[in-house]
Amino acid sequence: MLANPSVHGRPPFSPSFSLSYSSCNSWLFPLARVPRLQPFSSLGVLRMRRRVSTIRAYMASESPAVCGDDDERFAPQAISVKIPIGDRHILVETGHIGRQASASVTVTDGETIVYSSVCLADVPSEPSDFFPLSVNYQERLSAAGRTSGGFFKREGRAKDHEVLICRLIDRPLRPTMPKGFYYETQLLSWVFSYDGLHSPDCLAVTAAGIAVALSEVPNTKIIAGVRVGIVGDRFIVNPTTEEMKESELDLIIAGTDSAILMIEGYCNFLTEERLLQAVEVGQAAVRGICKEVEQLVRMCGKPKMTEAIKLPPAELYRHVEDISGDELVRALQIRRKIPRRKALSALEDKVLAVLTEIGYVAKGEVQGTADVLVDLLEDEDEDEVVVVDGEVDEGDVHIKPVSRKSTPLLFSEVDVKLVFKEVTSKFLRKRIVEGGKRSDGRTPLEIRPINAQCGLLPRSHGSALFTRGETQSLAVVTLGDKQMAQRIDNLVDTEELKRFYLQYSFPPSCVGEVGRMGAPSRREIGHGMLAERALEPILPSDGDFPYTIRVESTITESNGSSSMASVCGGCLALLDAGVPVKRSVAGIAMGMVLDTKEFGGDGTPLILSDISGSEDASGDMDLKIAGDENGITAFQMDIKIGGITLPVMQQALLQARDGRRHVLHEMSKCSPPPSKKLSMYAPLIHVMKVKPEKVNAIIGSGGKKVKSIIEETGVDSIETQDDGIVKITAKDLSSIEKSKAIIANLTMVPTVGDIYRNCEIKSIATYGVFVEIAPGREGLCHISELSSDFVAKADDVFKVGDRLDVKLIEINEKGHLRLSRRALLPDSEKTSPNQQDSNSTEESTPSGDVPAEQDPKNKAPSSRRKVSCSTS
Repeated sequence: MLANPSVHGRPPFSPSFSLSYSSCNSWLFPLARVPRLQPFSSLGVLRMRRRVSTIRAYMASESPAVCGDDDERFAPQAISVKIPIGDRHILVETGHIGRQASASVTVTDGETIVYSSVCLADVPSEPSDFFPLSVNYQERLSAAGRTSGGFFKREGRAKDHEVLICRLIDRPLRPTMPKGFYYETQLLSWVFSYDGLHSPDCLAVTAAGIAVALSEVPNTKIIAGVRVGIVGDRFIVNPTTEEMKESELDLIIAGTDSAILMIEGYCNFLTEERLLQAVEVGQAAVRGICKEVEQLVRMCGKPKMTEAIKLPPAELYRHVEDISGDELVRALQIRRKIPRRKALSALEDKVLAVLTEIGYVAKGEVQGTADVLVDLLEDEDEDEVVVVDGEVDEGDVHIKPVSRKSTPLLFSEVDVKLVFKEVTSKFLRKRIVEGGKRSDGRTPLEIRPINAQCGLLPRSHGSALFTRGETQSLAVVTLGDKQMAQRIDNLVDTEELKRFYLQYSFPPSCVGEVGRMGAPSRREIGHGMLAERALEPILPSDGDFPYTIRVESTITESNGSSSMASVCGGCLALLDAGVPVKRSVAGIAMGMVLDTKEFGGDGTPLILSDISGSEDASGDMDLKIAGDENGITAFQMDIKIGGITLPVMQQALLQARDGRRHVLHEMSKCSPPPSKKLSMYAPLIHVMKVKPEKVNAIIGSGGKKVKSIIEETGVDSIETQDDGIVKITAKDLSSIEKSKAIIANLTMVPTVGDIYRNCEIKSIATYGVFVEIAPGREGLCHISELSSDFVAKADDVFKVGDRLDVKLIEINEKGHLRLSRRALLPDSEKTSPNQQDSNSTEESTPSGDVPAEQDPKNKAPSSRRKVSCSTS
């Protein structure tokens, strides 16, 4: 448990001690810090021994003779090692930062630095079936020289992206933790520096695994994690962010030197064979890291707290099996989840009562039922004197042999509950291996009945109810514009907005329980992201479908694989909303019983398709695979044992492909089917392209112009982009048409020679009039261009609001427009300007042709007007 002070540069005592080195008598301080313990408690004795050995070691290493002013031995003394990964090295360093933690490391890749620390509680927690490990990961925006874009500049609650990385760290660590270790363990990780090229998430997994290996936590294996990408035909380990832009795979794999513990990622319809090749490359890299870390652990790792492991008594397992027996077998054969859970709960209460309250006598020692156990607790009768040959002589008194009654055994409630859970799991696995039947009667390859319905919710843009056995997801799709997009403020993500996101919720009612409702849990965030990544590759591009898409998956019933039900329901809801998806996808969860020899099998791992909740809890693997008939889009695997090998994973992937094909076939029978068209309640979005330099004309000064267009036309929003893309969102088509016309006029490019009809005079000056040829676009019609005749003052002939036909005759170097009315008049015009203005809405006669009403040779004006109208 004690580190070498010459290696770590700090005194070898528990990190929870808070010592002062300012006095030579500081070695006395730990005595006051030892907590008061119960003298007859086994845990108390264990803690006391740990404290005493710690204090003795500290007193042996510290004496008044060396306290003085010499602080050299307390200076940080870093130990570092370079580990090759792919085409570069990562630097692992310990002993320099965070020396009071049980262990701490910094891992550097390029200029990206991740720091991880491990600390343990001073006293153990109450025993439970869940290892008390908490993981927190935080990305400091200062690592990239940034601050938060929100109001509060200090990092607070973990973002979804950080929660996902916490799960990546937790899931491979937990299977390596031994049963019976109840000291609360906290693992903290921070990103201290980020260079924009080397992602910190896989580094955080490796840093956490190294920190735990160096600490006092008695984990069984060293773990590490890497990312694998595919660029072209080449596999890249820990690719840069630039390389990931071209990669068709994003795989994070964690494991030990001999097995795989966790994989997670997404891809663009990658085949199973190609994914296995990537996993093999990643496993080789993980193996290399673990071997290098072993040397570091031998050099400066702390002794493991193996003496703190406390397991239930070995005989308790046999007693629980004896009491539960056939009743447990019958309870596990109940097909429905809720009745089976109630039967198991009642049986557990019975076992608890016998082993913790009444007392249990093992079979073979005393025959009888529990009703006679009370008699066993009564005092034995006095020994009976036997008279030999009718005489009682001194020294001839014999004792009649009477068998001693066994003392009933009592156990702690926690131990009984832990053992009952393990025994239940053992019986369930045995039933599957020996009988070939699962709790609900299915064979290992059989998938539960599937039912799907679309269009349940009349006002939503798209909806689907997907039911698979006792698992049910209600998926709802909402379409909107850019304002509905989810804003991102992460360290790594370069995009500010997400146009597609899936939100998953798991209320307690879906499992028939009562629970607290609040912010989404880490599990909900993880399951939602997995389903989101599974659906993202089938979505159309923003240019083909300019909508922001939100999918909500509410689990209304759950008995295993609710995230994969969200994939299936989400795909159907997208089709119902009219989203032109590229193809349909489905998801399935696979389980496994690895050690089949224990239950009479041949040792071959037994892979289970479409696992239920109990099979997930009692099995050895949870592998979720989503995709279509031929390719994978997302995957996630958790292992509850020491890991699996590539052949086992290959078998599971191929079996999952057959399962997906079956699910997709059942989804095609959806009744009623998806509508595959936009809902009448969905917003309309029109996309138009203008010249990029004209975007400012739409926005106007301070956004005044675009606001006025929205108010005038009644559209919901107008979104402009720097590349000239304009998106108009409205509830009806007429509003879109009005805004389109205004924007088209605003962004038009005038050309010399263009003719503009029926244009309004906006203002009058002494030298001419300003005519609006399009909304927001005005030109000057000089006084000399107003008429063929001489005009002294423009306001003598025209007034504001009059309408003219004008021709663009010049655009000067400043972009000012020069217009002419005279260019559209006949050369021999004899009418007054007012008369010409009254007929300005008609088409002008070509130059050189005289209108009929102005022909001096014509004697019939009325007939000439008819001819003029017809020619116009």
